[in-house]
Amino acid sequence: MIKYFFILFVFLNTISTIAQTGSVSGKVTDDKGQPLIGVNVIVKGTILGTATDSKGNFTINKMRNGNYQLVFSMVGFSKKTSDKFIINNDNIVVNAVLSPTSYQYDQLIISAGKHEQNLNEISASTYLIDAKKISQKNYQKIDDAFRYVPGVTMTLDQVSIRGSSGYSRGAGTRVLIALDGIPIYTPDTGEIIWELVPISDVGKVEVIKGSASSLYGSSALGGVINIISKKITSNPITLVKLQGSIYSKPSFKEWEWTDKTLYYNHQTISHSMSIGKFGFSASISRFEDLSYRQNEYQLRFSGFIKANYSFSEFTTLSMLGAGFTRNRGTFVFWQDLAHALSPPETDLGQSIKSDRTILGMNFKHIFNEELSLNIIPSVYISFWDDESESDNKSNSTLFRTEARVNYVPTDKITIITGSEFQFNKIASTIFGDRLSNGIGAYTQVDYKIITPLNITAGLRYDYNKLSDLRSESSFSPKIGLNYKIDENTYLRTSFSKGFRSPSLAEAFTSTTTSGITVKPNPELKAENSYSIEAGVKHYFSENFNIDFALFNNEYFDMIEPRFDPRDGELFFDNVTRARIQGFEFNTTSAFFSQSVKLNIGYSYLWARDVEKNTPLKYRPRHSVVAGIDFSKSVYEFGFDFRYLSKVEKIDDELIELGLVPDGDKIVEIIVMDARIGANLFAYNIPLRVFLNAKNVLNYNYVEMIGNIAPIRNFSLNLEFFF
Repeated sequence: MIKYFFILFVFLNTISTIAQTGSVSGKVTDDKGQPLIGVNVIVKGTILGTATDSKGNFTINKMRNGNYQLVFSMVGFSKKTSDKFIINNDNIVVNAVLSPTSYQYDQLIISAGKHEQNLNEISASTYLIDAKKISQKNYQKIDDAFRYVPGVTMTLDQVSIRGSSGYSRGAGTRVLIALDGIPIYTPDTGEIIWELVPISDVGKVEVIKGSASSLYGSSALGGVINIISKKITSNPITLVKLQGSIYSKPSFKEWEWTDKTLYYNHQTISHSMSIGKFGFSASISRFEDLSYRQNEYQLRFSGFIKANYSFSEFTTLSMLGAGFTRNRGTFVFWQDLAHALSPPETDLGQSIKSDRTILGMNFKHIFNEELSLNIIPSVYISFWDDESESDNKSNSTLFRTEARVNYVPTDKITIITGSEFQFNKIASTIFGDRLSNGIGAYTQVDYKIITPLNITAGLRYDYNKLSDLRSESSFSPKIGLNYKIDENTYLRTSFSKGFRSPSLAEAFTSTTTSGITVKPNPELKAENSYSIEAGVKHYFSENFNIDFALFNNEYFDMIEPRFDPRDGELFFDNVTRARIQGFEFNTTSAFFSQSVKLNIGYSYLWARDVEKNTPLKYRPRHSVVAGIDFSKSVYEFGFDFRYLSKVEKIDDELIELGLVPDGDKIVEIIVMDARIGANLFAYNIPLRVFLNAKNVLNYNYVEMIGNIAPIRNFSLNLEFFF
């Protein structure tokens, strides 16, 4: 098979070399004449494309003679399509000026339907995060950005969309996280290791809310977050990013566990360029954190590489690799409230070493204007060694392959159909030696039955076999409608079924750590959900819009950790018949010729255990996020605010058993961040500078009991472009 694949590549490459070719180049600026970095430039109707460099320039080579158009897109700016131009063995110059607009206007996304769509035309609630925001706010990990997305909450490192998750101690996820469309949940625990994502290489993030099992299968029960890396540039560009940060003193003298100044620092160097038909980008990073909490130090080295080869404007092969090696101290719970930044003395000196690597490929071929094929194999290799009392180790590998066909018979119909296969192999002291496998097949149709009405209908079948557990299968249907009332108002509604198979960690964990004994549950079965949503989006102008959504999610056999009253040991069980209802409101606006931008979001969540009529754990009923940005000349500054009401239910058993002293000391969450920066490109200095103050009020709160969230810290970020 590999031999024939290689012969096909050589044949396609030879044909494209013989053909007569030309090129197109140009420059992209904003409406003030400043160059825009990282604008996606795509040749319409092909898979050729690039991104602008540090001066806003781009070049696309080896284009066959013919008629073309370019599409320019960047989050925060209106999409623009060029006039038609002709390539005839020459170089054509096409310049573009993009106008800034609200972040949710006239944007293209791919995650909702696995094909490119206008954000306004889909039936699911969606939110975009752009690279500029990530850079401005000096985030250390990509999950820090999710804390400011309406309807999304983080409990330590566990992400939840619309209350889909509480906290499961690193076992499983109900939100599928993908890097360039490749899922990145770990092979053994099924959790997300956020450090695997190369934050300096993130181009944008698409957040799809609500069950997406009809396309993505298990783990997408609560939604999908697709992290899309930056496009490879045609012209060479090198980024050197240096960041230094310090923590403030704790609020209380008794919390101080050292006289040293605590800090963290981050260094990254990346390079992107294209040579003929081959393009690549690569980065290496070092991160060191002494931490505000005792025994939570961290030293991490990371790498990322992305490459593609265009055999022609219709055939390309892409490769992606990301990985890190890390040594980190462990902090599970505080000693007590009087020593909130120190773990129990028995935990001092404990650490975890880990190595994580993911590799993926994407072969894409466009047969004609109607039909295209994607083949996406990947492998995730994970190793970790817990050097603590538990002495746990795990070595696991997850192989996954997806084949997808996109068929567009008319401009009104898009059909996506595909299949997936995965095989998982684990050798560990905590889960045992296990095998698991699964297959899935899906089809989704997007049909514009009449001009203002888009209908989405999808169905997926999944079969999963998890080691000694019984095999399980599930059908996941979805139906969605989007109706365009006028040029400014869009109505949407959707109904879908979701499911999630238990992770190996949930079914087979057997360990003792920090006084907590976890035992396996070989009777664990999959959980299911039914979700319905209705929403409306209205644009008062390109710079002011509102989005409102109502939702109701019914969960059956929800997997939650609980303590066995007979022996006091923790295990995962299908204990909950849950109902989660609520609504979201979000508005984005811009004033004074885009000099001031405002974003406000509010979410209300009613999350209940239907049988017990009690709240679900770690789900705040009210949450508010807000941000305001000011820009003047080369200077930028802004503020961010978030509020989460006090959660109504926590792990009371941890407190009653004396495992987390003072664990009931929880409060509402109130966080204020501030930042100021300068973009010196206007002065021909290829430098961006950002100074951030996180948790300005130094407010003490917990997301998970026994864990004080980050105290006030200051960070300076320098980005040099060459």
